[in-house]
Amino acid sequence: MDNLAQVILLLAVAVAIMVAFQRLHVPTSLGYLLVGLILGPHTAGPTVNVAGFKVLAEFGVVFLLFSIGLNYSLPQLHAMRHQILGLGTAQVVLTTVVVAVLLWLAGISAVVAFVIGAVFAQSSSTIIGRQLGEQGEDGSPHGRLGLAISVFQDVTAVPFLILIPVLGTATGMDKLAGELGWAMAKAVLAFAFVFYAARWALRPFFHRVAERRSAELFTLTVLLVVLAAAWTTSSLGLSLAFGAFLAGMMLGETEFRHQVESSIRPFRDVLLGLFFVGIGMLIDPASLPRIWHWALMGALLLLLTKIVVVVVIVRASGMDALAAWRTALLLAVGGEFGFALLAVALGAGVIAQETGQIVLNAVLLSMIGGVLLIRYNDRIAARLTKPAAESSPLADPLAGLPSPQVLIGGYGRVGHTIAVLLKSSGVDFLAFDTDPKRVQQGQADGHAVLYGDIADPELLTAVRAERASLAIITVDSHVVALRAVAALRQHCPLVPVIARARDLQTSSALMSAGAMHAYPEAIESSLRLGAIALRVLRVPTVDVDQMMQDIRNSDYQPVVEDHVKEEPK
Repeated sequence: MDNLAQVILLLAVAVAIMVAFQRLHVPTSLGYLLVGLILGPHTAGPTVNVAGFKVLAEFGVVFLLFSIGLNYSLPQLHAMRHQILGLGTAQVVLTTVVVAVLLWLAGISAVVAFVIGAVFAQSSSTIIGRQLGEQGEDGSPHGRLGLAISVFQDVTAVPFLILIPVLGTATGMDKLAGELGWAMAKAVLAFAFVFYAARWALRPFFHRVAERRSAELFTLTVLLVVLAAAWTTSSLGLSLAFGAFLAGMMLGETEFRHQVESSIRPFRDVLLGLFFVGIGMLIDPASLPRIWHWALMGALLLLLTKIVVVVVIVRASGMDALAAWRTALLLAVGGEFGFALLAVALGAGVIAQETGQIVLNAVLLSMIGGVLLIRYNDRIAARLTKPAAESSPLADPLAGLPSPQVLIGGYGRVGHTIAVLLKSSGVDFLAFDTDPKRVQQGQADGHAVLYGDIADPELLTAVRAERASLAIITVDSHVVALRAVAALRQHCPLVPVIARARDLQTSSALMSAGAMHAYPEAIESSLRLGAIALRVLRVPTVDVDQMMQDIRNSDYQPVVEDHVKEEPK
């Protein structure tokens, strides 16, 4: 079967399984695992072996960590440094030690026990990030902490990647310490390079690109930055994903963050699917009858150990019991970097193939169970902490979620005026504009203005537009305004939309597209001028206001009809 036929087969099976899983409300990551199992080399039927498949799949993790980095800029990481560094290090070290000691007591050699402990200590940023995003919990306190710790685990995987091959060769502690020290030095060098390059070049570079007003050019620029950062860390002997995460952190400090995230989302989702397909292909069903009970015990050991460890350390940090349990349930899932460590251990001959299959299936089972724990983390944690939750007024699972009351599309003359009025009234808002100069001006005004196209459905997803109380479209172009109203109606049909229109024809089109109100500027300016004239002529204000309201309620027909009658033929 040639490559094209294999790609078609892969897409056909993936589409069929995704449709079925979405109807059953089963996480899509499990569907991709099933696709890999069906088309893998260990099952009957056709096998997909497309050239470059593994490379593409690896970039799924690269783009995921880039998008996660966008949500963890340096100021945010600095504010959370005690939680991330302290809790992240404690979680990895304690989980590795506890699992290793338990396995060593059970009769497994110390080296193999240590490797399995390191594999079990990893949590899937992929699954956690995607599942929390689908549930709308990625901005919650437990969601942000869980994601931050899982990302920190990806950084701690670097010394493990150096340590495990050294354990296989067993050449002594001197070389081990030297290799680990060199790996940490390269990580610091990569961070410094990406940090200063971003500060000096990224923001002005993106300003130049944004000024071209080309979505295609903007997307290409994002891809260039992600891959260049990944290549930089890979050239230093570190992971591709580590560089992408650093680049995301740098861009997360700029006004382009949301538009960057929406541009990268389609690539990320497709490549992540390929990553999980690749994992599914590693499963050997023929070995399950011999090892299923050991794999199940391994999965339970992984899940229970991580839950207990995380609850203990998070509670010790001062967080309430509900948040601690919810964070622990997120981090219980096994991780894709665990597969990377397992592959290194198998390649170095540290563990046997049979043991590798047990560990592989244990992590896969923990992913399946972990997805369910993440999906129902609120209910499970509420049951485990029911007495405390009932007595504590602070146990609000929605606390800390960002939810601007108003979204403004366009920060020109009209958008600026509305922003001033909203801010003076104490109303929280978030404005978007595709002109970087207007974005800069808005930020100089002290307003929440970011770069982005309000008509972009991916952008609406990134900012959780469905949680807004109102959307206001102030862009001058009626074509963009119509696209924005249509996108808002499709993405968040319950959010009322009001829009700016040049004339009555544009107003009618916007109303037909789903706007609750669309005020024609030309007619409204005439009405305001006429109202002032009537007041100067001492017509009672109540009568003037009533007249204006009657005209608006009748869709401006009285003034439009009179205007038509008076036009010369």
